[in-house]
Amino acid sequence: MRALFGIALLLCPVCVHAAPNEKDAVALTEKGAQFMRAHGKAEMIERINRKDPEFNRGALYLAMRDLDGITVAHPTTALIGKDLLDVPDADGKPFRQEMLALAKGKGSGWVDYKFRNPQTGKVEAKSTYVLRVGDVSLEAGIYKH
Repeated sequence: MRALFGIALLLCPVCVHAAPNEKDAVALTEKGAQFMRAHGKAEMIERINRKDPEFNRGALYLAMRDLDGITVAHPTTALIGKDLLDVPDADGKPFRQEMLALAKGKGSGWVDYKFRNPQTGKVEAKSTYVLRVGDVSLEAGIYKH
């Protein structure tokens, strides 16, 4: 019986959730950009802040920052309205400044840094994909295991 259960888990793509990867983060930000273009920035903010499962998959979620560095939307609502640009990562890297520079410059790309993983409680390597959409950047990050 255990063997059958194990096989069922392997065959069920909904049952087994692999850790999100780079492709997942890019797809989520692009999905957010498409949603924003169709429904507007205010609706995207509302969806992110209420942890809509379409844009929040637990370990992988969408956040939004304006081009002044203020967090506009985030599933951790205590961060909304905050300017955290000068708060470095665990190694002292000003990663949010890099994210902002990337959004204002090329308009998209990756920023690597170290951050506490809420699932493990440990500081781990993280990489966030940044995509500028109008006057904001959408961000989705993954922990590198």
